[in-house]
Amino acid sequence: MKGEENLAEDGSNTLSEVRAILIGGRWAGKSSSGNTILRKERFECGRTRTAQSEVRHEEVEGRKLIVVDAPGWSSSLSLTEIPERDKQRFKLNTSKCPPGPHVFLLVIPIDSAFSVENRRTVEEHMKLLGERVWRYTMVLFTCGDFLGEKTIEQHIESEGDSLKWLIERCQYRYHVINNKEKSNSDQVTLLLEKIDEMVRHNNGSHYEVDEQTLTVIREKQQDVAERAEKRRKRAEEQRQQMRTLIPGEVKNLPKLNMILLGSRSVGKTSVGNAIIGIKEQEDGKRTAHSVARQSFVGKTEITLVDTPGWWKGFPVFDTPEAIKDEVIRSPFLCPPGPHVFLLVIDADASFNAKHLRAVTTHVDLLGEGVWRRTIVVFTRGDWLGTHTIEEYIEGEGEALQSLVEQCGNRYHVFDNKNADDGTQITELLEKITETVAGSGWDYFVPDEKIFQTIEERRRRVEEAAILRQSQVKAKRNSLRESSKDLLEITIMMLGQKTSGKSATGNNLLGKEVFATCQNEFCQVEEGEVGGRLVTVIDTPGWLKDPSLCTEEMDRERVRGLSLSPKGVHAVLLVVPLDLTFRDTQKAALEEHMNLFDGSVWKHTMVVFTYGDKLADKSVEEHIEREHSATRWLIDKCENKYHVMNNMKKNNQVTELFEKIEEMMAENGDRLFCPEMNDIYLRIDEKFRRRELKDVLKHRLAEEYSRRELELMTGFRETLLQLQAEIRGSVASTRSKSLTIGIGQRKKDGKEKEEIIDYKINQEIEKLNKEIMKSSEHLQGSMGFLMPDLKGENPAPSIITHLPRRRHSTGQFNKVLGWLSTLQIGANVENQLTLNFSQTSGYRSVLPQDGFDFDEEE
Repeated sequence: MKGEENLAEDGSNTLSEVRAILIGGRWAGKSSSGNTILRKERFECGRTRTAQSEVRHEEVEGRKLIVVDAPGWSSSLSLTEIPERDKQRFKLNTSKCPPGPHVFLLVIPIDSAFSVENRRTVEEHMKLLGERVWRYTMVLFTCGDFLGEKTIEQHIESEGDSLKWLIERCQYRYHVINNKEKSNSDQVTLLLEKIDEMVRHNNGSHYEVDEQTLTVIREKQQDVAERAEKRRKRAEEQRQQMRTLIPGEVKNLPKLNMILLGSRSVGKTSVGNAIIGIKEQEDGKRTAHSVARQSFVGKTEITLVDTPGWWKGFPVFDTPEAIKDEVIRSPFLCPPGPHVFLLVIDADASFNAKHLRAVTTHVDLLGEGVWRRTIVVFTRGDWLGTHTIEEYIEGEGEALQSLVEQCGNRYHVFDNKNADDGTQITELLEKITETVAGSGWDYFVPDEKIFQTIEERRRRVEEAAILRQSQVKAKRNSLRESSKDLLEITIMMLGQKTSGKSATGNNLLGKEVFATCQNEFCQVEEGEVGGRLVTVIDTPGWLKDPSLCTEEMDRERVRGLSLSPKGVHAVLLVVPLDLTFRDTQKAALEEHMNLFDGSVWKHTMVVFTYGDKLADKSVEEHIEREHSATRWLIDKCENKYHVMNNMKKNNQVTELFEKIEEMMAENGDRLFCPEMNDIYLRIDEKFRRRELKDVLKHRLAEEYSRRELELMTGFRETLLQLQAEIRGSVASTRSKSLTIGIGQRKKDGKEKEEIIDYKINQEIEKLNKEIMKSSEHLQGSMGFLMPDLKGENPAPSIITHLPRRRHSTGQFNKVLGWLSTLQIGANVENQLTLNFSQTSGYRSVLPQDGFDFDEEE
């Protein structure tokens, strides 16, 4: 669309019609900004959420303004975490102001920080509209009154790299609006002038809507709507069938026991409060234990058990033992057992295969018979807008549909923002009664042995925890006399990604200096805390899978030590309390700690984060209850550990500094200051060993493929020989039959032989294809392994790309050269064997399905 088609009638260089779409996060001030721009209260503001796109038309300063207020997005960091309907709805916004918007006003509030997480959320949503959307995007800052005496440019500079990145992506197009001063018309006039300037810069064009994409989305939505209606009808038919099981005189159950299940932050406790009529505000604390509460709803006595939530998207394997125990013991809190389980799912978020696995593995903890008594309760139904819950189920995909089907198509949607609406509770209780009737009016009876096992384990844990507490107390008492008050403390933070390292560093310094995201580089910050000069070195977290770690990652992580040439007083190894610590995490941790010398453990203290998860339990109980890998780690650090709750700011930091001073006394006041060259050599050798391991794996795989090729070739030769014999037999039979006479020819035998010949020919053709594929694979493997893997010098493709070698590692070169000379055969058990020379003194038998190459020197 060319600019002159939309110019003002007076011939000025302004647009006679301006089409704008307001986009941004929830509670950013979009609706209020729309009212300010239109100079009328056209959009609802305040506590009312914008659940669906709304379009308003007004004439302002002689122009026709068309403003679309789009629903705000949640802080989802990836497209996979955004619900399907939200992604589709976001794309459809562009069709609300045909032929397309001149500008997307990306609303960013000034009164809150624009973090790395915010940047990622913006990026992920803008990807839905394509790269070209940035040409038509302007940042609209709200809460302009928060600037005070500062200019918006000073605010941008002070906020950091994330906001600067956003301004650059929008080609430095931005505007500030103060929605508390709606009467200030100048701010709208200036905004419209900036939009005119942007349109001129874009040669009078607007964002063009991809009609094909919109058509596909509308077709999908139509299909979803049809399937949703079928599901609704099926659910209603099921309910009618269940109602026939309820005697006419039974209107209310005299007693009803139920259990709430679900992941964290989905609104479980809100649902429970609404059911039993509790109206006070929640305190925001996480549910750490299974808790039973009683109340009367009408004439029904309800016992409702709220359970701790698991991390959304994490399977039961990653959940701490304490939370699993609380979930398992929940049925025993409402004797003789629960009638129904309410599985809470938030309807304003995505639900994919990862979430399905998390839900099913946790619910399965309760044993058989759970699913036929389970109802899915969807929370935050107000975000559905005009869409039905069935449309959300059908539109979200197979994972959610599978869950609902596993629950027998029993579900209910709950509006947490309208908890006073008694009809939704009444309807939920009706569905519960129908479910109980369908289960034969009986309870879910838990296994008493399970409860006894949990209780016995609890007693053992408490005894072991008391013993550990006494050992730690005795040790601290003995060190306290010799410890000194340190005026300076230097700390290095280590740990797995998302463990809470950066948040802990901020807590130690009492200020927000480390970005609480997955940082890629070391960062050093300092501050005065309690009369001490505290220096904190934050390092990049490592990945759960050590094989994904690169040499560059290791080098950057250990570089943190070089940021304090004199050394560090303490290495704080950060471990989250709310996720399990098992052999997998132990292996990753050991691999990274082994890069330092053995003395690192003398200077290392475990810092458990997410301390609020403990509730009224001691950290020692957590240590004793969890996997043995946790106790191994604490023992490795000689009982040096501390708990941090980064949600609170109290004397926990002072106590940590005291523990560091005691650790220094135990170490003779020596700082941890290893030789950096030795560390870099260990990194070199670590990755040399990894490459050697890869070479050996490829060598064994290549040998296995070669043997497989030999077997297939041999089998093909056997089949060809058999085929030749059959064809020779057929020819001989034909000759005899001609001599004896036509009437005596053995037709049946000939037909069978021809069928066998045909089948053999088919098998030979299959073998030829497999042999061809295997030969090509072998040629590729040989190209990787063999050309230079001889003698003293290994293949350049394997060795030369390893950077910054400081010393000769000829021993590895010799091993690689020696490896290429090995003969690989098979023994009577069909295992691959490495045939070493008789004088080497070595022999190894390796199973064909893999092996573990010891990486210790």
